[in-house]
Amino acid sequence: MRRIAKRVLRPAYEVARRLIREAAREALDHDSVSQQVQRNIVNQYQSFKMTGILPYTKIRDAGFRVYSEFEEDGIILYVLSMIGFKTRRVVEMCCGAANECMATNLILNHGFDGYLFDGNQERIRAANEFFGRKHDCLLYPPVVTHAWITKDNVNELLTQSGCTGEVDLFSLDIDGNDYWIWDAIRAINPRLLVFETQDIIPADRSLTIEYRPDFYCWDKPIAEQDYRGVSLLAMQRLCERRGYRMIGAHRHGFNVFFLRDDEGTQFFPEVSIEEVHDNHWTRWGQARRWPSIKDMPWREVER
Repeated sequence: MRRIAKRVLRPAYEVARRLIREAAREALDHDSVSQQVQRNIVNQYQSFKMTGILPYTKIRDAGFRVYSEFEEDGIILYVLSMIGFKTRRVVEMCCGAANECMATNLILNHGFDGYLFDGNQERIRAANEFFGRKHDCLLYPPVVTHAWITKDNVNELLTQSGCTGEVDLFSLDIDGNDYWIWDAIRAINPRLLVFETQDIIPADRSLTIEYRPDFYCWDKPIAEQDYRGVSLLAMQRLCERRGYRMIGAHRHGFNVFFLRDDEGTQFFPEVSIEEVHDNHWTRWGQARRWPSIKDMPWREVER
């Protein structure tokens, strides 16, 4: 009976093995092709830099998606190629399962050391499994830390992870105390920043949530979930105070890029909030979503 079962199941088993091998080979080929294509893109940008050519008037035009949720991967690659890779270190706070975050493309396709944080244990497990399957992380995987980040522990967490000093990119998107966390960070000195901002807040309002170490918006009623994060004007003022200028955003206007003032001034001038907010998604959010949470306990942020 067992021999009959094996004989019957054998073709299906062989088909499954073949499909698994082909899928693995296809995934490997995809990673390899992606690396080759991106290396060529970096070389082209560096040629532009040497000749003083600015290939895009807006950084969003450089966007494409590999592992980022939207087209931030392309924007990050463009800006870092033009200012030069230096430390090849990236820090991301709220990395999720790593299959959709800002740091992953740099880690897998450009040899960056990654320092990733998330407050959800299940997502941390998934992130470690994700990188564990990647050949490019075989010898040196990123440091993935489970932690609930507060303004009181953020510098200690960075230090304990082994990341202090200058980093090429810092990404922050924690849907809550973003303003207060960035204001508290001193352990790292990023060259390029990407922050999620609450773009439904009008351009002339400098607002953030009141700080609470345990702030979490996603267990609130749907009508209150937009009470989170920080307005673009408030984040711009904080970054300006810390020596950064706003250079643009992705095409939906809420993931915004800031560059340190000593970097890339000939290629990346400061842009206005009005330019960043000039998109369909932001206009719709300010018209439809902002009125329902405008009277929540926002805190005004001065210069």
